Amino acid sequence: MSMDGRTCVITGSARGIGRGIAQYLGEEGANVVINYRSSEGAAQEAVDRIESTGGSAVAARADVSDRAEVEHMREVCHEAFGPADVLVNNAGITADKQFTEMSREEWDRVMDVNLGGMFNCTQLFYDDIWNADEGRLINISSVVGKQGNFGQANYATAKSGMFGFTRTIALELAKGGSTANCVAPGFTATDMLESVPDEVLDRIIAGIPLERLAEVEDIAAVVRFLASKDSSYVTGEVIDVNGGMDL
Repeated sequence: MSMDGRTCVITGSARGIGRGIAQYLGEEGANVVINYRSSEGAAQEAVDRIESTGGSAVAARADVSDRAEVEHMREVCHEAFGPADVLVNNAGITADKQFTEMSREEWDRVMDVNLGGMFNCTQLFYDDIWNADEGRLINISSVVGKQGNFGQANYATAKSGMFGFTRTIALELAKGGSTANCVAPGFTATDMLESVPDEVLDRIIAGIPLERLAEVEDIAAVVRFLASKDSSYVTGEVIDVNGGMDL
């Protein structure tokens, strides 16, 4: 599953799952664009980590909900490495609140970043993926998009919307020989869970057949497969990486 020479853009990759994906692909020989909105220091650390293993990376600031900023990110990618072969739409936010107390602003902001950002990035990198030698679009959703979660009506709706988008774009990309797939991680050990009380984490883990949280590497390994040419006959799929939570 060599990634040598393939240029990968990973949104929201200064931290968490996105960073793990970026580092994994970079260590496998990919040219990596680290996207961030506000975590410049963390983004540069990710670049340095990839370069320390012999890979190539560049940081690109962009709020994915802002089309002009995504256009700038595309320019950074093209100047550093040329057209992208792989786009990983990972950037996302939460604004959790029980639905009856959720404001329209909190709803819209989650939609703007999680779905609007996916729209902006996919549309602006679409030609790159279409023209690539087996281009790859990979959208990072969530188990919450399949099961729902109390207090996350906005986030669950956005994440489930990725499923229909992925399947539709897979049909449209197919004639160009490129693929689109979606990865739906379960609860993953990142800094987003650090503030969750231990008793809540214990209840979450009790509901996972494999009895543990996902590690970032568990998600990154699946993305690496989908980003490689070994996945050339896999498209339009939603791949669960949740420890058996749907069993």
